[in-house]
Amino acid sequence: MPELPEVETVRAGLELLLAGATIARVELRRRTLRATIPARLPARLAGQPVVAVRRRAKYLLLDTPSGTLLCHLGMTGTWRLAPAGSERDHDHCYLHLQDGRRLAFRDPRRFGLLDFIPLGAEQEHPRLAGLGVEPLDEAAFTADYLAAACRGRRQAIKAVIMDQATVVGVGNIYAQEALFRAALRPQRAAGRIPRAALVTLVTVIRAILRAAITAGGSTINDFRQAGGASGYFQHQFRVYGRAGQPCPTCAATLVGGVVGGRGTTWCRSCQR
Repeated sequence: MPELPEVETVRAGLELLLAGATIARVELRRRTLRATIPARLPARLAGQPVVAVRRRAKYLLLDTPSGTLLCHLGMTGTWRLAPAGSERDHDHCYLHLQDGRRLAFRDPRRFGLLDFIPLGAEQEHPRLAGLGVEPLDEAAFTADYLAAACRGRRQAIKAVIMDQATVVGVGNIYAQEALFRAALRPQRAAGRIPRAALVTLVTVIRAILRAAITAGGSTINDFRQAGGASGYFQHQFRVYGRAGQPCPTCAATLVGGVVGGRGTTWCRSCQR
């Protein structure tokens, strides 16, 4: 599942592709995603200029004067330039631009989403309501904020930082990498972590996400940038997917298990 760096990488690519563009028309080829694509989508977006391409949590938001196209990539969703003759199976939606270009949204496994949010209704949209703070927002995601979220909780710290109602976009990959670099064991009770360690964790989460964005995200199976390129942060993984291999810090064997319902790898020696 693409996490914040992957979605932010796609956002940046779409921003370049859609700069100054106007959507001439929308063609729905298949409406069957995780939720059915609304039939009203083409009429709401036809003739609309794209004024901004944003990200909120793991959602892409394409703003127009009439409202916003909301997109979730799911597990296999991709956007690409798709000139005539480049049609592919599982192309669900085409954005035909006034300059003659065409963008395709493709999702073979159909866990993605496309929806339309009318102007002024973003905060009430069920997909966006109740989301936590953005981890790259230094004013919102602070050690004080995380300490308050952890206070009195017996839940594993990994589950807390993956809780989208607390902080958004930190999925399984980056939670494991951040906890390793912060020397915190994933299953440690969140309420028992000292504030100094939370200061480190906040700093590390932000640094890892920024490094992953710079690397174009992580390509494990299906993720592709808006231009079709792979990401490269997977070459910097220290623990994710490496159970049974030597720890890159102390050479002890990394162990694997399930924490918060997700496969997790950690070092018994380095992480406390």
